[in-house]
Amino acid sequence: MNDSQGSIADREWRVIREEVRPGPMQMALDEVAGETAAAGGPRTVRVYSWVPSCLSLGYGQDPETVDWDYCDREGIDVTRRQTGGGGIYHDRHGDVAYSIAAPKSELPGDLMDCYHLLCEPILDAIRAVGVDVNFVDDDVPVIWHPACYLRALHPAHDMVAAGRKVAGNAQYRRRDAVVQHGSLTYSVDAETHLGVFEGHDVTPEAFRERVVGIDELADASREAFVAALTESLSEFVDAEEGAWTDDELDRAREKVDEKYRADDWVRRRPGSRSD
Repeated sequence: MNDSQGSIADREWRVIREEVRPGPMQMALDEVAGETAAAGGPRTVRVYSWVPSCLSLGYGQDPETVDWDYCDREGIDVTRRQTGGGGIYHDRHGDVAYSIAAPKSELPGDLMDCYHLLCEPILDAIRAVGVDVNFVDDDVPVIWHPACYLRALHPAHDMVAAGRKVAGNAQYRRRDAVVQHGSLTYSVDAETHLGVFEGHDVTPEAFRERVVGIDELADASREAFVAALTESLSEFVDAEEGAWTDDELDRAREKVDEKYRADDWVRRRPGSRSD
């Protein structure tokens, strides 16, 4: 444990085990976790998944990059994250998500240092199931910018295994809190991941050359990987078992209605301002 990790582990942390909820609610709960931590409540580490399947757009992403008819036809939710980057398709099996929320005064002020600290338990969890993973250290060019997994890879937050992207992580800082969340690829569904987007000619083969799933590299079930990730996050901050309060759930539902399902947020144009 390094000094920074030791100092944050001295605080009150809760771990919330994998929850299955719609994407708009998951994004609302990430925001609420940040508000709770900033207000002096427990800091949160958690693991979650998306039902129904969901396309999460980056903060500044153009809604015209979405194939809305495809998403409607396939029953895929669309929401927008607080974090930047491109869109990510999340489903119940292939995607494993996590988030960490803490007061920003307790974390490194340098963005790269903060990423590398909070990504330690993510790297540890992937390695725990037998995958040799690390941050990307070479320039990897963009394939198609609107899709997060097809963007140029960044050494601050993009993780690769066997030369392909296996996980992406992002942060936002708001109301005195840092929220970091990430998408970890357990299994690749290239056809659907590409199907949710409009205006590209990327083939599933090209997608698989860029992205790899843990199930391709290790003999580990999704349940085993989720358990490893939950344990790694919990041990990283010495977290106690926890749950959302009724007030937090109520606030999250309000944010779903006012923001994460609202067209003003989800379909807003690049450059427009919104909380």
